[in-house]
Amino acid sequence: MFRWLNKNREAATTDQYSVPVIAIDGPSGSGKGTISRRVARALDYHLLDSGALYRLVALAADDACSSLHNTDCLQGLARNLDVRFEVNAAGEERVYLAGQDVTERLRTEETGAGASIVAQIPAVREALLDRQKDFRKPPGLVADGRDMGSQVFPDATLKIYLTASAEERAKRRYKQLKDKGLDVSLAALSRDIEDRDRRDSERTLAPLKPAMDARLLDTTGQSIEAVTKTVLDWVADL
Repeated sequence: MFRWLNKNREAATTDQYSVPVIAIDGPSGSGKGTISRRVARALDYHLLDSGALYRLVALAADDACSSLHNTDCLQGLARNLDVRFEVNAAGEERVYLAGQDVTERLRTEETGAGASIVAQIPAVREALLDRQKDFRKPPGLVADGRDMGSQVFPDATLKIYLTASAEERAKRRYKQLKDKGLDVSLAALSRDIEDRDRRDSERTLAPLKPAMDARLLDTTGQSIEAVTKTVLDWVADL
C-alpha cells in the first residue's frame, strides 16, 4: 500500500535530499495519476498528488474568496489549507478539507478547470511549494503533477513525462465520467483538454513541459499494466 502523509507539515526525520523521488509529469488524461498510484503501491512509497492541492485551493476559494483571481485570498488559502489525505479500511482514498470529505467534488470537471486557473498564479504556486516538498519522506516518494521534475524536485532520482494524444485523453476522461453515471459530451471534454493544455503550457511560471532529463513515455494505445511495467523497469535499472 502506498503511503499518504496525514500531517500537513510533518517534521523531517532524515536528510530530505537523500530520499529517492520518482517524478511523473504530464498533461491531464495522460495516465499519470493512475500510474503514480500503482508505482507507489509497488514500491511502498509515499504519494504526492500535486494536482489535488491546486484543486483543493480552487474548492476552498468557492467559499472564502470573491473570485479565482483574488490573489491575496488564494495565497492565504494555499498557505493554510486544512487538508487531510487518508486511505480507509476499504482501501479507498479520501480527501478532507476543513474536516469535510471532498473526495468526489475534487474530481469534477469544474474543480479541474478552477485548479488550472489558480495554478497560473505565482503566489499560489509559491505558497504550495514547501507543502509539496514536505511529502519527501522515507522510504521514498512518487510525485504526480505537471512540474514535479522540472520545478519541485529538480534532483529527482527518475523523471518521467507521460503523454498521449488529445483524442485519447478525451476518450479516457469520457469513459471515467460515464462510468460514474454522469452525462458528458466527448466534444466538450476535448475542447476542455485543449484549453487546459494551452493554459498550462503557456503560463509564465512553471509551464507544462518535460524536464530536460526526463524520459518520455507516450501512453496512447497502451494498457495501464504495460505503462506501469515500463516505469518499474526503469526504476529497477537505476
